Amino acid sequence: MTRTRPLPLLIAALVGLAVAFALDLALAMRGVAVLVPPLSLAVALVLIAALVLALAWPVRRAAKGERRIDPLFAVRAVVLAKASALAGAMLAGGAAGILIYLLTRTVVPLGSSLAAGATLVAAAALVTAALVAEHWCALPPDDPTEETAP
Repeated sequence: MTRTRPLPLLIAALVGLAVAFALDLALAMRGVAVLVPPLSLAVALVLIAALVLALAWPVRRAAKGERRIDPLFAVRAVVLAKASALAGAMLAGGAAGILIYLLTRTVVPLGSSLAAGATLVAAAALVTAALVAEHWCALPPDDPTEETAP
């Protein structure tokens, strides 16, 4: 499995931004309340980021040779990190779209804007934690001197 590249993260963020902005705009045009992420979403994203890092830590120790772990656990940790990076990028884009919509109104709702901003920061923290966890789950390069030994 290859490491997560920046382009899929950027695409996910742009899709989330466009969908959230368009959805809020369509809801406002119909006279319905717009979507605003609750503060509990920001807290949950931070807790998920901590969980991803906590699950990747034993894999990091095993990659350094300090201890052994189940290979299936390592695969699950890296898949969780990759999925968290993509989901966090999409949520960050969505929060950014909602925040942009709210900030372009004539009267800016402060509480809603702060909640969207907190979600944006927490989603960015999830992406960062997921990329760090993915880095921790990488195996060290093979030693070329071992291959040439008789």
